[in-house]
Amino acid sequence: MRVESLPNPWAVAKRGAAIIAEESRTAVAARGQFLLALSGGKSPWKMIQALSKETVPWEHVHVFQVDERVAPEGHPDRNLTTLRDILLTQTPLSENQIHPMPVDDEDLEAAAAAYGETLMTLAGTPAILDLVTLGLGVDGHTASLIPGDPALDVQDRDVTLTEPHFSRPRMTLTYPILNRARHVLWIVTGEEKPK
Repeated sequence: MRVESLPNPWAVAKRGAAIIAEESRTAVAARGQFLLALSGGKSPWKMIQALSKETVPWEHVHVFQVDERVAPEGHPDRNLTTLRDILLTQTPLSENQIHPMPVDDEDLEAAAAAYGETLMTLAGTPAILDLVTLGLGVDGHTASLIPGDPALDVQDRDVTLTEPHFSRPRMTLTYPILNRARHVLWIVTGEEKPK
């Protein structure tokens, strides 16, 4: 594990983008594709904007979501709204390279299982992602693995649902798939975050 402390959020975003770009080139050279899972929150959006300026083999990149709030498509609570806005306007990624969590399906349990199948289709069985970005909430949560939620204990699947948090349940990757990732990049900014 390597820890870096940088002077401001923009420096963190630029450094994170450089790491992702380097890992993308390594993964494509080794395996022909780069499987990236992005978390939501404010810090990653700056990093994704910075990533658009990096040298990335975009045609071989697939982007997954680490977590997503259950809300209608296009809703400002959805991570996907900002993710698509940045990736589809500032990078050459196409819509079919972005794999959104299906949180607007009626049967959310089946939707979570289907997302697990999507992951296995591209990332093998068990699914192994090349790089996962994670942040840290003010309550200490990462992904949508919130302290006290039963999702913390899920070991038999890669995608699950949480109880409502700030009025919305969420779909999230679980600890097993996060732990299998080839690389995890933590992006933590803000004085209010737990130390």
